[in-house]
Amino acid sequence: MAPDGTPRHVPVLLEETLEALSPVRGGRYLDGTVGLGGHAEALLDAAPGSELCGLDRDGEALALARGRLARFGERVRLFHSRYSEFAAALRELGWESVNGALLDIGVSSLQLDEAERGFSFSGDGPLDMRMDPSSGERSAWHWVNRENFGRLKECIATFGEEPQAGRIARAIVEARQKAPIETTAELAALVERAYPAAWRARARRHPATRTFQALRMAVNDELGELRRFLDRILEWLPLGGRLVVITFHSLEDRMVKRAMRHWAEGCRCPRHVAVCRCGHVPEVRLLAKKPLSASDEELALNPRASSAKLRAVEKIAVPPGDGGMGEQA
Repeated sequence: MAPDGTPRHVPVLLEETLEALSPVRGGRYLDGTVGLGGHAEALLDAAPGSELCGLDRDGEALALARGRLARFGERVRLFHSRYSEFAAALRELGWESVNGALLDIGVSSLQLDEAERGFSFSGDGPLDMRMDPSSGERSAWHWVNRENFGRLKECIATFGEEPQAGRIARAIVEARQKAPIETTAELAALVERAYPAAWRARARRHPATRTFQALRMAVNDELGELRRFLDRILEWLPLGGRLVVITFHSLEDRMVKRAMRHWAEGCRCPRHVAVCRCGHVPEVRLLAKKPLSASDEELALNPRASSAKLRAVEKIAVPPGDGGMGEQA
């Protein structure tokens, strides 16, 4: 436990995040996934007088972050919200731009370590997996016990990138015809049995890992959240403003990479046009050509950082028609 009573929390890629954000004294920052407040605390310490708008849809995590960040007083404003809805929070604060924005879109240790949240099969709990259990949205139980074979297979194959998606979906459908599948341990055992014996023998991880990941992503519409955020965040950055995104899944990293490279493109005229007519200029510069990953030293302290990838950009131009949004407030 930390001195303030919050669970011990190790922010992933902390030094790399601070270097990429390069926070300035008196700046305004958005942390769309404030979690337990580790990145936010380091940012506020690094930039005296800076302000932070923090969002999280996990109410339990937000309450713990509020305690951790209490020493910063009015410099911190926290909202129980999806990060795709950041614009509403910024408008409520009267902010017209932010000097930097951060997303760390991995599942928090708080969620993974509490069996009753249903994110992990390391402990037996209900099939929930909702980032915000108070949302009233459908839980993993509904996906497992109510969705048809086709949607289950598609979910597991797409979000989990699971080659045995068909066998797993069929096993789930057959099992629930006898009785509902109620717990994480029950589902994990079912998936393990559905795996071919030869695959089980070669597996480096539990056979249910990808299925649980897929269900969690579907339950929380994680790719949709990321897409909506990326569609809007650039207009809220002033010239020199920076965006840092940490992902833990190949589909999320691919989406971030494509968006950032698209923003960094110059002319977008068709190839047969000899002289540029579109007049488009790069809106950002990539702060690193390849994603940053955890060092060996960090992995020794925090093995969950093994799949983390950090990508970052700096805004260098305001596109025509921006209407002034993104200019320094």
